[in-house]
Amino acid sequence: MTETVTTPRTDDAQGSGRRLRAAAAGGALVALDIDGTLLRTRAEVPDVVVGAVAAARRAGHHVVLASGRSLVGVLPVARRLGIHDGWVVTSNGAVVARLDASCPGGYELDTVRTFDVEPVIRRARSLVPAVQVGVEEIGRGYRVTSPFDPAAVNGDQRQVPDAELWEVPATRVILRGEGAARLVEPLRSLGVTPVPAAADWVDVTPRDLSKATALERVRTTLGVPAARTVAVGDGVNDLEMIAWAARGVAMGHAPAVLRDAADEVTGTVEEHGVVAVLSSLVAPAVTAPTAGPASGDAARPCAG
Repeated sequence: MTETVTTPRTDDAQGSGRRLRAAAAGGALVALDIDGTLLRTRAEVPDVVVGAVAAARRAGHHVVLASGRSLVGVLPVARRLGIHDGWVVTSNGAVVARLDASCPGGYELDTVRTFDVEPVIRRARSLVPAVQVGVEEIGRGYRVTSPFDPAAVNGDQRQVPDAELWEVPATRVILRGEGAARLVEPLRSLGVTPVPAAADWVDVTPRDLSKATALERVRTTLGVPAARTVAVGDGVNDLEMIAWAARGVAMGHAPAVLRDAADEVTGTVEEHGVVAVLSSLVAPAVTAPTAGPASGDAARPCAG
């Protein structure tokens, strides 16, 4: 398999927050999943979450959205949160982008990892013949075998013949259909990273890839010590991210495997559990900076 790389409670929340603030005077890297963490499926980010994110950024923390969504699906959430500079991790780690309102589209691609999707699609079809396929197109949407529910994927959809599905390497493949979850092990043998998002949905990305691998790149680029990392998520695709963070937090409704792996469990998405975590990172009295990006990320020109 070829691959190309282009470059409202929380258990012990207040104690963990105090320890982190003491160790992280320069600001923490706070990685936040989107769906099921910041918002309910098909909903907008609540005002209380928007406010908590803004307060964390004013306090000097680097808030990084880390999602299974494609870039085109992450950008509206970033805008809703008032994040116009900094970093986002999308497509389960296959795409890392730097947000900058002065760049075309409001972002600059930092790292893009792609792979040959043809063997994946052929293997999936041999085992689940009726499987629906979507191949991600960065910044646009998907090439698909048949249209997905628009609420389930972000961006435009182009129904294409098979040859166009795999004509160029891609960052991610979506496989959807009854029995899709049983494709995980057979696909892993091809040297890719299959992640079950539901019983009928599997995301496939390049080898040895996760939100954590991408976040580590962002952390080193920003120069944030590993001890100053926080991550909040609710899904199986957040396992590596939760393990990577010095303070890994699972949402209250997360599956047991994630809650067991986390350092803490916060409230559910309906309880705005992420707000408790963000609030624990902010000192009682915070003065907003008078100039410069809210997250503390230095601006730089877009690549030509």
